[in-house]
Amino acid sequence: MRPSRRAVITTATAAAVSVTSTASAARRRRRLRTGFERLAQDGYSLLDSQKVGIVTNPTGITRDARHIVDVMHADTRVDLTAVFGPEHGFRGTAQAGGSEGRYDDPATGLTVYDTYLKSGRALADVFTASGVDTVVFDIQDVGARFYTYIWTLYDCMEAARLAGKRFVVLDRPNPVTGRAALGPVLHKEFATFVGRQPVSQAHGMTVAELARLFNEEFLTEAVPLETVTMSGWRRSDFYDASGLPWVPPSPNMPTPETALVYSGTCLFEGTNLSEGRGTTRPFELLGAEGVDRRWAAAANELALPGVRFREAYFAPTFSKFQGKTIGGVQVHVHDRDAFDPVRTGIALLVTAKQVWSGFAWRPDNWIDKLTGSTRVRTMIDAGADTDEVVAGWRGDLAAFRRTRRKYLLYR
Repeated sequence: MRPSRRAVITTATAAAVSVTSTASAARRRRRLRTGFERLAQDGYSLLDSQKVGIVTNPTGITRDARHIVDVMHADTRVDLTAVFGPEHGFRGTAQAGGSEGRYDDPATGLTVYDTYLKSGRALADVFTASGVDTVVFDIQDVGARFYTYIWTLYDCMEAARLAGKRFVVLDRPNPVTGRAALGPVLHKEFATFVGRQPVSQAHGMTVAELARLFNEEFLTEAVPLETVTMSGWRRSDFYDASGLPWVPPSPNMPTPETALVYSGTCLFEGTNLSEGRGTTRPFELLGAEGVDRRWAAAANELALPGVRFREAYFAPTFSKFQGKTIGGVQVHVHDRDAFDPVRTGIALLVTAKQVWSGFAWRPDNWIDKLTGSTRVRTMIDAGADTDEVVAGWRGDLAAFRRTRRKYLLYR
């Protein structure tokens, strides 16, 4: 007898529930524990008898959304004596290109030292003045070379070495997975705070993995380094698999979806188009005065995997085109497993230049600092298409991937 439509639907629904339940049970069995969780579970034994200073920001939280500085300060098993704030500050009150300066934290009474734009001996002097024995790093990264926290990590490792301090990195997940390194690799002559060393544009690593890479490949001498790894994280995991609350690592990184596109669309910082700062969808909304529906149409014709583009109009509340209604695109990722953010960013640059006569690079050629060389800018100016631009970095990327592989900690 043929089953009724109701029975078929019920069977299918039960199967779907079973699959979902199995997946949920698997996630529970391998619940992610951050480096901090594992450090605390071990009674902070790694920090025993040490005066500790921590480099962190609002993302340094526990699973129940308490800040780790507050947790450690209240725990007699650890002697936390100082906090070091990066760009945007320890409590996250400063916009891009700013910090909070030195002050006493009202919640804990701890002195907060400013690390932003300090490196080398100047930063080593900060660590020395703080009186700490061990510098701990715990900040949520977003997976892009030009996101400055990984270079805060690098600078702090070098400064800790100069100051004779131990260095401990507490690991957190790469929110856009650790599956692959993507995009152009920085050439050393273009080194700045948005890229100190030859790393690919999307590095596909965690901060603990990067610390190991920095220590062995780039520091002039290795710092005494220890990393506290996560448990329960897989390289294929996006942030929502972690079960952790998302705290914006910076004011213009409001969601994990922002991080997903950022390593590609941040390239628009190097142009005269808005990268969406001053909107509720930074790096997902892109545009300028005079841009119209032709841009979205041209980008959609490329049939890039995992993404579509919507004609969009918006008025930024600050930054480029403040208070003006401008036209452009909104980036909609519909298949994040297939999506390549760097290739997408290049395709959007190419098509923007094709359809809008007003397209221009920033006069300081900031695009070269973001991409790590002159190659992307000069190829696009010469009329190269997306495939040709991407092909230009394949050799450098293959070499970086070989180096990167030696420092990976997770499967």
